[in-house]
Amino acid sequence: MIVLWNSAEMTVQLTLVDGDKRTDYEWAAERNLARDMLAYLRDRLAENGASFADISGIGVFRGPGSFTGLRIGLAVLNTIAHEQRIPIVGVAGEAWREECLARLQNGRNDEIVLPEYGAEARITKPRK
Repeated sequence: MIVLWNSAEMTVQLTLVDGDKRTDYEWAAERNLARDMLAYLRDRLAENGASFADISGIGVFRGPGSFTGLRIGLAVLNTIAHEQRIPIVGVAGEAWREECLARLQNGRNDEIVLPEYGAEARITKPRK
């Protein structure tokens, strides 16, 4: 099972690919991404007769997009890929799903996907 994930916006896009079967989901995660992401992914996998152990590859949209959404999504999926020793690839652009699938099918592995936020970070100066 390949997991394709985009949390760059308030509505998360998830695609599960199992052979020729492709199932697309949208989830209005809004401000609940950090709290509910693992449970949401677990439940969608279960709906397809799978579990985290069945994930064979992960493709992620790396940006540009929401700082918090990208940071949380990539941190969780990078961790899953690392701990399960499965490939993870990240792609930017409109055809991100197809590019991720092609890269995974060609044996690519970014090992760690870093986000592209699309702008410089706005860091608040510490108060004195």
